[in-house]
Amino acid sequence: MAGVCGSVAAAAAMVVVVMVSSLPGSVEAKTTIEPCTGSDSCSALLGYTLYADMKVSEVAALFGTDPAALLAANALDFGAPGAAHRILPMGLFVRVPTRCSCTDGVRKSVSVRYAARPADTLATVADGVFAGLASADQIRNANALASADPDAPLDPGQKLVVPLPCVCFNSSDNNLPAVYLSYVVQVGDTVPAIAASYETTVTDVMNVNAMGSPIAAPGDILAIPLPACTSAFPKSASDHGLIVANGTYALTAGNCVQCSCGPGNLNLYCTPASLTGSCPSMQCSNSNVLLGNVSARSTSAGCNVSSCSYGGFVNGTITTLLSTGLQSRCPGPHQFPELTEPPTTVNHDSTFLPPLSAPGPAEAGGAIPPPNSGSPSVQGGSFTLPKVSTANGPAGSVSEAPWMNKPHQILSSFILCLLLLYSQM
Repeated sequence: MAGVCGSVAAAAAMVVVVMVSSLPGSVEAKTTIEPCTGSDSCSALLGYTLYADMKVSEVAALFGTDPAALLAANALDFGAPGAAHRILPMGLFVRVPTRCSCTDGVRKSVSVRYAARPADTLATVADGVFAGLASADQIRNANALASADPDAPLDPGQKLVVPLPCVCFNSSDNNLPAVYLSYVVQVGDTVPAIAASYETTVTDVMNVNAMGSPIAAPGDILAIPLPACTSAFPKSASDHGLIVANGTYALTAGNCVQCSCGPGNLNLYCTPASLTGSCPSMQCSNSNVLLGNVSARSTSAGCNVSSCSYGGFVNGTITTLLSTGLQSRCPGPHQFPELTEPPTTVNHDSTFLPPLSAPGPAEAGGAIPPPNSGSPSVQGGSFTLPKVSTANGPAGSVSEAPWMNKPHQILSSFILCLLLLYSQM
């Protein structure tokens, strides 16, 4: 009996350590901080896990982005009728586009405003609604709130600025174009698994995040560089500096133009989107060639190729550039990143999910009009977001959430052992 109780005592001591280290506020989550000056900004992505079933428009409203832009950033069909009202399942990981600005000398996104609802607390807003992308202390400081219990109810309707982590690093990684994803480390994640999932290296992740060792704790937020396609639009263009992560889309020019990156190369390719009722002319001047069109004519000397490319959105005008040249052979059809339908289910086996106590955000947006006939085709069937496993994190991660259900069992056995030993004294 003494041997059994000794084992139980050791297990109980370990559980106490685990429980204490898991208490809110006992360990401050680490976030990559990029010092900055000026007022420039860049495009960035936020890795977000849905805490409940939510409409596309609800997720978009929560982060102050456009529903179509949210879908495009995840290579989901942004042109399908009623796409904004599609319901995304709880536990789904999505990449949310945001503007990363320079505020108070560091990079962060401060464009998100949240109106508290009944039963909301700073803790549930931080850990539940925003899935750990912001801490209760960060929200409190950003709103100059007095120090208070993070579990104390907020006033319904109270408006909160929610600072979200992001970095720019000149939109490059080792001098290659990149968009940075803010990823919240989940239980069971390892840095090698995260790096492999996003097709980068452990050394690169460590360098970007100024890590002394390849170890990250649950709740830490890592900046993950994603290969991307860049634009060369003039500074006068409203979409100057447009950059698109590989395998995804971005909408610009008032949702009249869709630009894609990959999969064959990292050259930006833009075509008409026509998600709005009316758009400016997209025809290259002095030609019959439309934006995105390529004409090729084989000759004895090679292939004469003419193409109409996108040059930016300037003063409400879609700028187009006509280029002609002789190539050794005629190009084949352009390959677009595959668009898929929004998923309806997520495999929640061994999934670590944020608390579900927070209420859902307000719905916004309306139905997205159907695309024109020139849009890429949508593939049906099962769906998995790029670089995301069914374990709510990068491929290869294994959740350890079930372990947290065992402490009360071990502690109960420990107490029973103490009573038995006392009765024998």
